[in-house]
Amino acid sequence: MNRKIIWGITLKELLMVLAFYMVSAFFYHLTVWLSVMDVRKESSSLFGLYAFIDGGALQYCIFFLFTIPIWWFLFVHLKNSKLWERLVLHIIFLPFFIFGSQKIYYEISEALGWFHLEGSSSVWDLYIPGLFYLIQFGIFHAYEHYRENQKKLKLEGELKQAALKSELAAIKAQLNPHFLYNVFNTINASVPPKQEKTRRLIATLSDLFRYQLKATKEEWVPLEEELEFVKKYLELEKARFEERLNIEINVSPDLYTEKIPPMLLQPLVENSVKHGIANELKGGKISISIFKDGEKLKFEIADTGAGIKDKESIFGRGVGLTNTRLRLQKMYQSHLEILDNEPQGLKIRFAL
Repeated sequence: MNRKIIWGITLKELLMVLAFYMVSAFFYHLTVWLSVMDVRKESSSLFGLYAFIDGGALQYCIFFLFTIPIWWFLFVHLKNSKLWERLVLHIIFLPFFIFGSQKIYYEISEALGWFHLEGSSSVWDLYIPGLFYLIQFGIFHAYEHYRENQKKLKLEGELKQAALKSELAAIKAQLNPHFLYNVFNTINASVPPKQEKTRRLIATLSDLFRYQLKATKEEWVPLEEELEFVKKYLELEKARFEERLNIEINVSPDLYTEKIPPMLLQPLVENSVKHGIANELKGGKISISIFKDGEKLKFEIADTGAGIKDKESIFGRGVGLTNTRLRLQKMYQSHLEILDNEPQGLKIRFAL
């Protein structure tokens, strides 16, 4: 019943609309029949009632056919438009619905020899379609608002659940990072002065753990701090790959105060190192570009690795990239784009 048929409409929703039409058609035309027919002449036969029911079915089928393009235009094509803009369009569609449906209904009824209101009574075939239009589209707008509200409530529930899990994970992880970078500092102090490179790498690793612990407690951090964390991570990778890894960071200092979620860039950069550069004997380059485009802060992480044809399969290689995509989708309504880099490699884009 909840299976979507077309344009996001479920079978259950379609059946509810059809039921609404059937009930409306029956009661309207039953009322008209009882009002205009000579009860004494028609009491011995239900033919008159059947004729009105047939006419009612025809009229409301015409209503339905007129409703489909109007509904599609307002609720599918203009789905992301402002509500007041869509409501204004009803001023145009309402007379089209009323007069268009009446004309077609009368012409078909006359061709088939079916009864329809005439003279001054025909005003009801203008008033009722107008009233029906307002009622049905009022219900459609109310139902759309209800569905959007339910989605928001569901998303809020998921985010609260995710936040609770993250908080519990952070509590469990607090002892371990504290212990680790304290041990690192102890080891660092015991390294002979001649091993300065080793001392520096241990200190950098300790800083990484310290930032990770901080990230579990804060929702937003300055872009400068996130970049420093990524630079320290790349410094350790550079020590491993040496000349095989080249790094390029293009970020204007004017953006350093911009607030972004912590630990957002590192999983993407790590993916570029692990799946882009590590498998290349000659190595390659990783570039990070961040710039402002209007109100959006746009990010681009590119590598010159081997690349991949099936972009979607990259999300099955590890939890870092997959979790980052889900995090962007659920918490920031942003999408992670995986593109081909030129002349080779992958490019990851997203915006906040």
